[in-house]
Amino acid sequence: MTGNESRVQAIYEITNKEPIEPKPSEKLEDIWASHVFSLSKMQAMLPKDIFKSLKKTIKTGEKLDPNVADAVAGAMRDWAMSMGAKFYAHVFYPLTGLTAEKHDGFISPQSDGGIISEFSGKLLIQGEPDGSSFPNGGIRDTFEARGYTGWDVTSPAYVLESELGATLCIPTVFVSWTGEALDKKTPLLRSIAVVDKAANRMLKLLGCTDVSPVNSSCGAEQEYFLVDMHFANARPDLLMGGRTLFGRAPAKGQQFDDHYFGAIPPRVQAFMHSVEEKLYKLGIPAKTSHNEVAPGQFEIAPVFESANVASDHQQQMMTTLRDTAKEHGFICLLHEKPFAGINGSGKHVNWSIGNSTQGNLLDPGDTPEENLQFLAFCGAVIRGVHLYGPLMRAVIATASNDHRLGANEAPPAIMSVYLGSQLEDIFNQIKEGSIKAASRKGIMNLGVDVLPPLARDAGDRNRTSPFAFTGNRFEFRAVGSSQSVSGPLVALNTMMADSLNWMSDQIEVKLSGGSDINIAVQAVLKDIMEKHGVAVFGGNGYSEEWHKEAVEQRGLKNIPTTADALPYLKDESIVKLFESTGVLSPTELHSRFEVYAEQYLLSIEVEAKLVSDMAKTLIYPAVMRYLSETAGTIANLSDIGLDMDKSQVEKIAGLAQKLFSEANELESAIAKHDFGSTEEHMQYCAGTIRGMMDSIRDAADALEGEVADDLWPLPTYEEMLFIK
Repeated sequence: MTGNESRVQAIYEITNKEPIEPKPSEKLEDIWASHVFSLSKMQAMLPKDIFKSLKKTIKTGEKLDPNVADAVAGAMRDWAMSMGAKFYAHVFYPLTGLTAEKHDGFISPQSDGGIISEFSGKLLIQGEPDGSSFPNGGIRDTFEARGYTGWDVTSPAYVLESELGATLCIPTVFVSWTGEALDKKTPLLRSIAVVDKAANRMLKLLGCTDVSPVNSSCGAEQEYFLVDMHFANARPDLLMGGRTLFGRAPAKGQQFDDHYFGAIPPRVQAFMHSVEEKLYKLGIPAKTSHNEVAPGQFEIAPVFESANVASDHQQQMMTTLRDTAKEHGFICLLHEKPFAGINGSGKHVNWSIGNSTQGNLLDPGDTPEENLQFLAFCGAVIRGVHLYGPLMRAVIATASNDHRLGANEAPPAIMSVYLGSQLEDIFNQIKEGSIKAASRKGIMNLGVDVLPPLARDAGDRNRTSPFAFTGNRFEFRAVGSSQSVSGPLVALNTMMADSLNWMSDQIEVKLSGGSDINIAVQAVLKDIMEKHGVAVFGGNGYSEEWHKEAVEQRGLKNIPTTADALPYLKDESIVKLFESTGVLSPTELHSRFEVYAEQYLLSIEVEAKLVSDMAKTLIYPAVMRYLSETAGTIANLSDIGLDMDKSQVEKIAGLAQKLFSEANELESAIAKHDFGSTEEHMQYCAGTIRGMMDSIRDAADALEGEVADDLWPLPTYEEMLFIK
């Protein structure tokens, strides 16, 4: 099929699609975590002493007793096989940002020709996948293939079902033969350990005697688009690049604000129910689903969990969204900007730290100034954001996320922290040297008798802030929808640990000089606000005035592109941060710069090749056919004495010539490789290549508005966004 035929066929298939038959409803209590080897299942299947030892490791982070591994492996195997599993897989998260799995069978052949099921503690604890083809950023040579996976006891094993069977999945770390982290989980576990140590130190200085292990928590809101598979299959850019590289804006987009929280289309609702049921079986607490701002865009958000488990669950959630979408005839797009002109997708990471004895350490009391503990931990955040803002920008830097940062749908590329009016006022008072009485949380009277009074938070929300305090946590709004949350969590945990340790050092000096703890903390907070308070901003982050003030008056950095952001991973202060905390060695950190830079370059290269190919082989031929037909029609009309205006044909011909010639120029530009450094290559892609791609798109999108619809070769925005 050519031209509009494929589009017509796709619309027919979609509008005549048989609805999915609903399955019998199951009680939430019956399916919740049914596929997870949870603590309750362990307790039921393990000897009491084994379970007690394992639980202690999970809850406190103490080293695993190797003697328990065989018993745990046997119980895990028996449980998994009772669920229909014949295989097990060490699941890990390499620097691709995706999930990797090495599958093995439980079988062990016997000398008599039979087999037995086998799964020992040794096989549970360690695996050896081929590590040669995973990105490593120069940590090892290509011929050095050995890599190890190691069981992460703190994240539960689970059984993953498919149409063809079930597999026991075991979350693991992934390291090189020489011990360097080749994955995203290892640094996250290290960062959790260092923030625990630093927070314990601070809490004890503040007078807490019973302090349980401190962990960071994460609740990540996941935005995504759904496009019918029939349309997506006719769009090489969607299939290969995850976003539309061409597409004229529809007459109606999101300007009516009628999609946000609107009625969910029945077919999408069926998809959501399938996703949620699968997530519930895996113990993933998906809480909220709704229409997002843009047409065709949706969101799912889980309840808060410990950072490591939340990170694993986020990976499982993205996989579940993609796989389930195919079952329902959709393609799930996690790209940050799949459609130009409407909102893209983010993954707001809600982050906090706390423990079982002191609770949420970023949860204020009745009035924040009464809560010395809260103010101390909040002050640590302010210092961290100011000192390591470029790191925060670097860990959310991708070619795809560059499309949304700074637009009126996502925070700017200037890292600042929003506290809310009351809390900001308190910190400003601390900076001035004294704290006045602050008003308690009031009641917001809505003026409608039928509505009950609503508790008013101490500050409104600021959706233009990249890092905003929202009552008992900070929301990192700049994270991209396709990203693993591990990188942002590693940065936040490590920054927090560094600030807490610095504050503890200062407080200890003051206490040794006879100072009272309250006076000591207030003095340290005053110092923080004097040196780092410029990072606190409660206004409109989109405004030109803020961009000017941030850079020229406050000295904050505006880092617009990934090409600008990633080199900060080599900055001396950031290298020192990770080395001093032990989260990443200089070698490991440099490897991440190399890997992420290469991924950026490859992403731009793939998109540029797609732009050139689609322009020359799909759009240009369609335009030429239209011009040929139109020119023939004009000639025929001229033969019978009708003089037709040729300006429209000339306009289209000019756009077509621009499209074709610039596509050829782009091909030549892609071939350039004589760069002095990786940084120079990235800047070339960010400036020259991206600019050329945009120019070709402008011509193509203009042509879409001129060429007869029955000849246009690509599914349009109207079709993809509004036909479900």
